[in-house]
Amino acid sequence: MSKKVIIPNIVTLANLLLGIVSLIYTMDSKYQLAAIAILLAMVLDGMDGKIARKLDVTSNFGKELDSLCDLVSFGVAPALLVYSSILQDMGHIGLIIAVIFALCGAVRLARFNVLNITTHFIGVPIPFAGSLMALAILLSDKIPAIVFPLLTILLSYLMVSNLKVPKY
Repeated sequence: MSKKVIIPNIVTLANLLLGIVSLIYTMDSKYQLAAIAILLAMVLDGMDGKIARKLDVTSNFGKELDSLCDLVSFGVAPALLVYSSILQDMGHIGLIIAVIFALCGAVRLARFNVLNITTHFIGVPIPFAGSLMALAILLSDKIPAIVFPLLTILLSYLMVSNLKVPKY
């Protein structure tokens, strides 16, 4: 087995690292830094598959690893971030909304892994949903608070919907 196989997996694990960093920043109430970490994870998430294809080392292991890392970086981290920074003011309803986002992200990833459709995605990809949540947090001083529960619910639904999203 070639050593170049590990290169895309290192990039994928760096995505996970940024997701964990985002969680830590959120726990420290450093919401802007937490959001930036999610957006940086998105950049790495866009690179790992391209690198694997370029090196001709794609694998089921890499696909599964990518999904596990994406759940943390684009599911759990944005859910905790939006809850801690805004939704917790809504009490249990805010908590439920945040949890639903992470759960829908997990379902979205599991469905992606078993369908193996090459022409399009079914439902909005979790990196898009999580990154949009992070971007909204970065702009939260310009967005009314009511937008956040609505956006979170909308993105949760779109991830598990049957909407066909083209692959680029």
